Amino acid sequence: MLLAIWVDVQKTDLTVNYSSMSVIKADFDRLALLDAKGWTQNNHYHDFLLRHVPNDCQNALEVGCGTGAFARRLAERARHVVVLDLSPEMIRVARSRSAEFPKLEFHVADAMSWDSPAAHFDCIATIATLHHLPLREAILKLRDALKPGGVLIVLDLFEPIKWHGHPARDSREGRACHHQTASVREGLVDTFLNLIAMGVSVSLRLIQNGRLKPPRAVRAAWAAHEQHDSYPKMSEIRELCAEILPGAAVKRHLLWRHSIIWQKPGAGIPSRAAGLAWGG
Repeated sequence: MLLAIWVDVQKTDLTVNYSSMSVIKADFDRLALLDAKGWTQNNHYHDFLLRHVPNDCQNALEVGCGTGAFARRLAERARHVVVLDLSPEMIRVARSRSAEFPKLEFHVADAMSWDSPAAHFDCIATIATLHHLPLREAILKLRDALKPGGVLIVLDLFEPIKWHGHPARDSREGRACHHQTASVREGLVDTFLNLIAMGVSVSLRLIQNGRLKPPRAVRAAWAAHEQHDSYPKMSEIRELCAEILPGAAVKRHLLWRHSIIWQKPGAGIPSRAAGLAWGG
């Protein structure tokens, strides 16, 4: 739901792509007006994410709140929740749906330029937002805003590996992977899981929303937005987390989503992320 800048860096061909902040904001302003509160591939995982909110959570932050569905549920578990989104329309709709949730504090803000307090939050959550941001910098900023013992909860999209009947290529070095067999196997698995995910997604939408597809206007708005969207691969997510979120539990989910659960260590507080994340 948020932001504005995404960076794709390749070792052999350094490319930095800056999506206009105004374009991203306009996309989500448009989508906010079309939101019908039904089932989505994101809110399908809300229960899973909420299981990792710390007990006695005092201060929480959600980055990229959209129309506030997760923020409202987070407010049931935290004393105070700061909620950010780049889109004024998303914040307007979220506020209008959250009148009975005085714990929520809404801000129209760019997460990367927002002046986040250091070591302040017991829990930080972000859903379908980090892929719009420079991933390393965004995670580091969220990490720094957590208290020792605080928990980072991420749900976002990833790019499945595609198998086209030729050796897998290393996207960063433009050459054949040293582990072609594993890459081919992962590509075949991703292709198989994509087919399952499409069937599950359509079925759940029909059961929950009473229709096989979103309305035409919604499909058109998302199609326009996806023209300038980009997603990391699971291998890239795992490598980055191993480097800057040691002990994080990274999990692939069926509906083209992944989660990251990480508890910030501190004095007498070991990282418990793996135990937290694989509990359900």
